[in-house]
Amino acid sequence: MIFFSENLFLERQARIKETFFSIINAQKNDLTRECANLNADTPAGMMMKFSSETTKNFVSDYLLFQEVIDAMEKGYIHIHDQDYYPTKSLTCVHHPLDKMLKKGFKAGYAPLRPATDIESATLLACISLETAQNEMHGGQAIPAFDFYMAPYLKLTFIQELNKCGQYDNKNYAFLLDTPVAEYQIKDLDELSGIERTRQHICNQTVIRVRKAMDAFIENINTIHSRAGNQVAFTSINYGTDTSAEGRCIIRQILLSCYDGIGESGQTAIFPIHIWKKKRGVSYLPGDPNYDLYKLACKVSAKRFFPNFVNLDATFNYHESWHSDDPERYRYEVATMGCRTRVFDNRFGEKTSIGRGNLSFTTINIVRIALECMAIADKEERIRAFFLKLDNILDITALQLHTRYFLQQSALAKQFPLLMTELWVGSEKLKPNDTAGSIINQGTLGIGYIGLAECLIALTGKHHGESEEAQQLGLQIINHIREASVLFSQLYEHNYSVLATPAEGLAGKFTRLDKKDFGIIKDITDKDYYTNSNHVPVWYKCSISHKARVEGPYHALSLAGNIFYVEIDSDATHNPESIATVVDMMDKYNMGYCSVNHNRNRCLDCGYEDAARELKFCPHCGGSHIDTLQRITGYLVGTTDRWNSAKLAELHDRVVHN
Repeated sequence: MIFFSENLFLERQARIKETFFSIINAQKNDLTRECANLNADTPAGMMMKFSSETTKNFVSDYLLFQEVIDAMEKGYIHIHDQDYYPTKSLTCVHHPLDKMLKKGFKAGYAPLRPATDIESATLLACISLETAQNEMHGGQAIPAFDFYMAPYLKLTFIQELNKCGQYDNKNYAFLLDTPVAEYQIKDLDELSGIERTRQHICNQTVIRVRKAMDAFIENINTIHSRAGNQVAFTSINYGTDTSAEGRCIIRQILLSCYDGIGESGQTAIFPIHIWKKKRGVSYLPGDPNYDLYKLACKVSAKRFFPNFVNLDATFNYHESWHSDDPERYRYEVATMGCRTRVFDNRFGEKTSIGRGNLSFTTINIVRIALECMAIADKEERIRAFFLKLDNILDITALQLHTRYFLQQSALAKQFPLLMTELWVGSEKLKPNDTAGSIINQGTLGIGYIGLAECLIALTGKHHGESEEAQQLGLQIINHIREASVLFSQLYEHNYSVLATPAEGLAGKFTRLDKKDFGIIKDITDKDYYTNSNHVPVWYKCSISHKARVEGPYHALSLAGNIFYVEIDSDATHNPESIATVVDMMDKYNMGYCSVNHNRNRCLDCGYEDAARELKFCPHCGGSHIDTLQRITGYLVGTTDRWNSAKLAELHDRVVHN
């Protein structure tokens, strides 16, 4: 039992009272805007925040070591999703939809039948993603959307073939002996005989596929999860299925994304689309899916998605991948839209499928550097930094280890979908079995934030403007990576290094450090720290320079990383700009990238365009114009839900040429 002094008790009560009234009064502040995907003004959103703020106190009081509490209070570390700590939930998972669609699954009170066509396959995919979101505090992903959906396109084609045969009173089964070369809608007027019949069946199939893709995206964007206040954090990976069926799935999901949702064609916020780039498959002229890659660039230029994951990166190589293997997707890395990567595995198969991150904690490397900043001798300053960093790394690894032990005590029945269908090995568990025997195949993430500010404190410059700073930056992140390897051996887990996608955290460390160290130019003089290893958003440089600087960090941050570029143009007319960024990813061995550009949205009617300085909507005349932008790895319908630190960062972003 923990006992508090009367003063401490009264101070906490006053803080809780102030917090609760800010929620009750729907005040727009960093507390209610901590997560931009959460509408904290709704009853369910308010309940979520009430619960979150009180649970964090419980965690600090009863579930953490004192040295961890001290590190948190002093601003050295941040435990992500601390409010979910006592629930034992995990962060994220890649859904093994192939087996689930084949045999059906249970999500709620009744079992669901196996998929029989493209409509039922996409519906089951939605149910899986949205159900699992209620069991986890992070994201949901489909690692091979094209491969998983392709068989059900074929079943849909067979349904249309049988329907046509019944109408004509003929048996068209022989048409199955000659596979369809390409599922695309074509005009029937110039066709006759059996070719006309085949094309009619094909046309009807494609129409159904497109409607199924539209419904999939609409459902993901409208069905709320997590007690009704958020849509599910979802991602879909695709691009490497070269079959006629797989290519049709890719084409139609891209076209659906391009056209948008609703009558006005709004940009869909979820799922985050992720294109799997691979030489010989989906990237270069002559590759079987090169035409679809070009379409993906066109869609990304208008809708921000797809993002691009680089299967050709050296660290994404899998020795078991073969182009003629129908299940090669098992050996392709997939990612979550925010940037989370799960692939390497000390305890089982090297794959993304059925695995995810267990939890992660971020280190404030800026504070450590600020504490050493006054040391005059540079070598001594840097040596002191690494000694302090080692101490915080030890605390972080121990904290993640103890959280794991709480998570592994969870009973399978507490996660009725995750621990029966989704997590690798879950089929072996009985309802009252603990999850400890299987969850260790997930990862524990050691995150970091503010490398740029850290380097300025240690060297006077950041890594985008100084080669000396760049070499020190690589040394720092490699040091964290080497520590994660040692921790993996010591604690017997899959520790990995994460380039933290800070949202609610973006300004938290900065506020604490500003209070203790004052305003220091280019370090604490803003409301945010630079995300992970990025060149500062305010630093003007070319795309190629940014890529050359940030590229080497991707191989060191294997729990997740991303390369962002801001372009100053109407990207809808310039899809080549997207391909240029992907080329940089290929050249500099980066694992994941995306492009930000200008996109206006009318909050009255949903109209969107890319005009600069738009004041009035050309569609309805309304003046409520907002900028559609990416906050970390995902889009938000309005910047009104962004916290002050991320809004400040957005304001400071410069374009890259």
